[in-house]
Amino acid sequence: MTIVVNLDVMLAKRKMKSNQLASQIGITEQNLSILKTGKARAVRLTTLDAICEALDCQPGDLLEYKRDREQ
Repeated sequence: MTIVVNLDVMLAKRKMKSNQLASQIGITEQNLSILKTGKARAVRLTTLDAICEALDCQPGDLLEYKRDREQ
């Protein structure tokens, strides 16, 4: 199972920089970077809510489930 984080796509669509979003939602740029790269093991719903509000999007615009290939 793989969860893909499409935060970069939404930032580009909204013409917003990571540091602007981090400042607006009250998290560090480092924590936002961890989330953007998909290295985060969990996301607080309050953080997801703040990102969705700031970017005017839905959680499904940011997170995508991709099934691992069976071999």
